Amino acid sequence: KSMDSTLHYIHNDSDLSTNSSFSPEEERKSKVQDVVPQALLDQYLSMTDPSRAQTVDTEIAKHCAYSLPGVALTLGRQNWHCLKDTYETLASDMQWKVRRTLAFSIHELAVILGDQLTAGDLVPVFNGFLKDLDEVRIGVLKHLHDFLKLLHVDKRREYLYQLQEFLVTDNTRNWRFRAELAEQLILLLDLYSARDIYDYLRPLGFTLCSDKVSSVRWISYRLVSEMVKKLYMASTPTFVVDLMNELVEKFCRCHKWSGRQTFVFICQVKCLHLYSGG
Repeated sequence: KSMDSTLHYIHNDSDLSTNSSFSPEEERKSKVQDVVPQALLDQYLSMTDPSRAQTVDTEIAKHCAYSLPGVALTLGRQNWHCLKDTYETLASDMQWKVRRTLAFSIHELAVILGDQLTAGDLVPVFNGFLKDLDEVRIGVLKHLHDFLKLLHVDKRREYLYQLQEFLVTDNTRNWRFRAELAEQLILLLDLYSARDIYDYLRPLGFTLCSDKVSSVRWISYRLVSEMVKKLYMASTPTFVVDLMNELVEKFCRCHKWSGRQTFVFICQVKCLHLYSGG
């Protein structure tokens, strides 16, 4: 009952704006709330104090980051101003494990805060994680669809230009990164128009189909198959015709046997999907 009431509370209260020009006294008052004992919240917020990492636990900031979505859910979005500074401090922590923890949970925090606070306070942090180490980027990549679906359409389209950056990793042997990208692209097909799929997701799909690692290629075959399905169901038939022609030219008529085999596998995936009732 307590959890249900809290969820109802945070989803029905309007977003509150925050003022970054507080005096020290106003700053202290801005962190006052009446949901949990204030001393308990103050103790939690102090976990980002560098001196505590030296005297209490070197990973105390990581523990703080791990618990933040739960604290935000308990306090409700109307009290986000109590946590905002702490969240930004954690998001810029020098330890990549702290930033990685936040990256894996940013989509959950977005659900709690709502679209307005997400656009204002979380999107800048999300953009920073996209340019971080692979250990941090994988956190936002694994939940890319979960986060982008919460954004407005115009804001969501801005990330189409950045998807190809996921093909570049710190370690070229990190094939699981590309495999996760292929999995996420399958989910993203539902969020974008036929034009966007053809212009932005199609080139990524074709690139992944030629990956050196077979596990990445097999996921990519399903990705291209799903693209064909989505474009076939679109109101404009031009996209699916052009896509099919490109498949024939690039793979079916490829002078290498591996390319021709790719065409067969894509067709096989599609046939199995149709046979299963998809």
